[in-house]
Parts: sequence; structure tokens; C-alpha cells
Amino acid sequence: MMSKTSHDPYLTAYPALADSLPGRDLPWLQTLRGEALQAFGERGFPGHREEEWRYTDLSALSKTVFAPTTGQAIDVVWLNQYRLDDAISVVLVNGRFAADLSRIDADAGAVTVSSLARLLTETPAVLEGRLGQAVATAEHSLVAFNNAWFGDGVVIEVAAKQTLDKPVQILHVVTEANALAATRNLFIVNDQADAVFIETYVGSVDSYFSASVNECLLGRNAGLTLYKVQLEAEKARHFGGTYVKQAPDSRFVHHNFALGSLLARSDIHSDLDKASECTLNGLFVASGRQHLDNHTRINHLQPHGISREYYKGVLDNRARGVFQGRVIVAEGAQHTDSEMNNRNLLLSADAEVDTKPQLEIYNDDVKCSHGVTVGQLEEKSVFYLQSRGVDEATARNILTFAFANEMVDKVENAELRGLLLKELLQRFPAISL
Repeated sequence: MMSKTSHDPYLTAYPALADSLPGRDLPWLQTLRGEALQAFGERGFPGHREEEWRYTDLSALSKTVFAPTTGQAIDVVWLNQYRLDDAISVVLVNGRFAADLSRIDADAGAVTVSSLARLLTETPAVLEGRLGQAVATAEHSLVAFNNAWFGDGVVIEVAAKQTLDKPVQILHVVTEANALAATRNLFIVNDQADAVFIETYVGSVDSYFSASVNECLLGRNAGLTLYKVQLEAEKARHFGGTYVKQAPDSRFVHHNFALGSLLARSDIHSDLDKASECTLNGLFVASGRQHLDNHTRINHLQPHGISREYYKGVLDNRARGVFQGRVIVAEGAQHTDSEMNNRNLLLSADAEVDTKPQLEIYNDDVKCSHGVTVGQLEEKSVFYLQSRGVDEATARNILTFAFANEMVDKVENAELRGLLLKELLQRFPAISL
């Protein structure tokens, strides 16, 4: 655990901030915020002594006190390079819902998109009992931090038996230096509905702190494919947690692309009910002194659940990557079928990856496996390309790109796939195909 002084400035500043947060007159929300503030005050930011944070140092958060801002000045031309044309577009600037920048033209009745702060003011009853359903304050102190500090977010609900004909893109944008963008998002996909959501995180300034928590509630036989594209600025700090509750026969697919920021941590946790399915794909690519931490947890709580997990990492220079994947099979979850695989490619002697796959199985009648590889490019493959007239540098570039691009190829949306390909090439300019 960090020393208490590391988070004292945040606690000192909180009373002045609290009056501006939405839901001040809601007893249930004030209880949630009060418990969260107390938990954060006692624990501070997570530290090395906590097993699930042993590889990630958050002491940098104590060197700059990041503060919420209400400013929403933005260069729309710059923003539009990340906006997908054929999508419902939701924009949050510095953690605040920006209705004037959003493009919400969905058919009435199929999906509703709302500012969280607005709902807390106008119709708070629709949120009571839902916020905090998929993740508890006690999960860890960054969740507690989010519970206490969030100022806005987006609530998206897909009606039962509806299939959205276009994705919903949520653009998280930070435009002010040293800003804290703390958002809370609630995604609800009701029974027999299907939807695709795409989260994109970007910043037009260098240093800021983006702290976002998603709660996803999936009804019976519902399907949600959620993409996370983390393209934060060079010196940004990022925490993004996605917590999912899956009803029986539901399907959750998550694609996590972590390419930006100086320090980032992504948590994806899902609780599976009977015969539900969960697929987690991930790619983290880091260079320089970037530190990208990926933490997943899949809870098989009932029988006949299926989970598939496949993560890849590419680390260059002095970058560090972390993958911690954990699958838990409860005592009553017989006939669980689970596979987990993590493959990592180190391009430099100074690059480092810590990988920790875990299986916790409390039932004999299951099929579970995991695998991990950490290595460099195969010299025989490099030699094979050289034998066909390709110089060594280009051969290594081709093989590295092919390793990473396997995860981009899994993206079904062609426009998003093109954006990811462009970003991947920008981060490795030597890969010029």
C-alpha cells in the first residue's frame, strides 16, 4: 500500500469538489460515495503489497494532483480522425457528456443513450439498484476512487429483442493538462438483444489521468461485443475497468487494444451464469518506457459456461507489459469449458513482461487449460525471408507486424479495423509494409 501522503491532496480537495458532483440529494448515492471515500482514504492508491498490483507502480499519481475540469474546448477536426462514420457517436470531453458533439440518431425504442449526470438529476430511480450491481467498492481502491469522484458518464440501454444495426462509439477525450476525467458508464443489454459498443480513449494534451469504470448488465440470451481502443496521450495515466454480469445464455465478447499512455491498467471481469459465454481478446503494444497492465477475471458461477481468452503483447525498448488472467470455476459450475492463452514478443533486451495465468477450479467435471509464451522472433523465420531476398530489418518488421496484426484481424468492423491498423503502424514506424 502506498504511504498515506500520496493521496492526501485528493482527500483534501474533495469537500470543495463534492458540491459539484451530480446526485447530491440522493441518499443512496451519497451512501455509495461516502463508503467509497472512506475506503479510498484508508487504502490509498493500490500498491505493490497487493498481489494483483504487484507489477504496477502507481506512485506517479502522487507527483501530480489531477483535478476535474469543466472545460470542453476541443478541436473538432482533430476529434473526427477518431470518429467512426457509420456509428452512433457519443462524446465525453474531460469526463463530461458533450451532447453538442455527439451524434445520436438511433431509432427510438431500440436504444437509449443518456448522460449519467442528467439521469441522476431528472430520473434517478432508473439508476438506483443498478449502479454498483456489477462491481463493488471493495473490488480495489481505484474503483472506490471512481465511485467517489465520478462526475458524469454515459448510460446506454438496448431494448429487449432488439439488434442494433450500427455500433455505438463512445469517445472519451481529454483536452486539458493535468485534468482528471473520472467517468462512470452503465451498459444494459436486455433479454435477447444484441449490440456492439466501441470505446475509444484519446487526449489532445500530454499529461492527465483518465479513470473510467464500466458496468455491463446482460439479460438472458443477450449479446454484447465491446471494443476498447486505448490511444491515450504520451504521458497520460489511464485506468479502465469493465465489470460484467451475464444472465443465462448470454454472450460477451471483449476486444482490448492498449497502444497509448505512459501508464495504463485495464481490468475486465465477468461473472457467467448458466450456459453463458465470454470471449476476451487483447493486444498491448508498448515502447519507450510505457507500462501497460492487463488484468482479467472470469468467474464461472453456473454449469455449461464457455470462456475463451487470447492476449498478445509486443514490447520494445524499456517498455514493460503485464498480463494477469484468472479463471475461477465455482463448485457448482460443472461442464465448464475454458481456454486461456497469452503470447508475448520481446523486441529488446531491456523490454520486460510479467505474465501470470491462474486457474482456480472447485469442480472435477470441467475442461480448462492455459498457456503462456514469452520470446523473441524466430531466427529461422527471419532467415527464411532473407533467403527470398528480403533484408534482415524488413524481415523482422514483417514478422513483428504479423504477430500483432492477428488480433486486429479479429475486428469485424472494417472502419475500426482500418483505424487500428493505422495506429499500430504509427507506433512502429519501422514497420513499413
